[in-house]
Amino acid sequence: MANLLRRDGRDVHPDRDFPAYKSTALRHPKRPLVQLHNPETELAAPFLGSGPIGPLDADLTAQHDGAPLGERIVVTGQVRDGNGAPLAGQLVEVWQANASGRYAQAEDAHDAPLDPNFTGVGRCLTDDSGNYRFITVKPGPYPWRNHDKAWRPAHIHFSLFGTAFASRLITQMYFPGDPLFPYDPVMRSVTDAAARERMVAAFDLDATVDQWATGYRWDIVLRGPEKSIFETDLPEED
Repeated sequence: MANLLRRDGRDVHPDRDFPAYKSTALRHPKRPLVQLHNPETELAAPFLGSGPIGPLDADLTAQHDGAPLGERIVVTGQVRDGNGAPLAGQLVEVWQANASGRYAQAEDAHDAPLDPNFTGVGRCLTDDSGNYRFITVKPGPYPWRNHDKAWRPAHIHFSLFGTAFASRLITQMYFPGDPLFPYDPVMRSVTDAAARERMVAAFDLDATVDQWATGYRWDIVLRGPEKSIFETDLPEED
């Protein structure tokens, strides 16, 4: 399972200044936050019904004419509140690098190859039981300029919307057994070991499709002691 400014749980949530992650010194507020008043548009849920969600939005491997390169995977899980109740109708978005560790966005200057059959973006709504399901390829790790020999572990970005766009939460899902974990300052900024483990998906045989794709399960908890770690509690990624 997968926190903005360190508002509670100081033993779990990372400091906004994390020296090993150099750009955090430039990216967090240095003045008291301003409390925004909710306008009428933020008091009601946005219109995010099933209509705008296309049939291929949750299958990142079927959005182009050909199949993308890489290890095909299924990522599934349940979105729950702090009491363990499943949350239906939640908009879940994902974006990721391709199997070579490169994002499709033009801003990515990594010289790994682009995949013309993989854009790396998807979305879905949770079902009546709070479950989501994506089909994609396992992303590759990629270098970044934070420190010498800096590589990000393979991960998928997740975005969740609550009752309003202003309540958007963003986090990252990692894969089990990644050797880059001890060297990644983004993950190490979460100093509580149990909280770090909630950021790592588990291999799931039930989600695995025979002869076609391996499966991973990653549940997301929005509140409570088992809350997932969201990027609003993490230093912002470069």
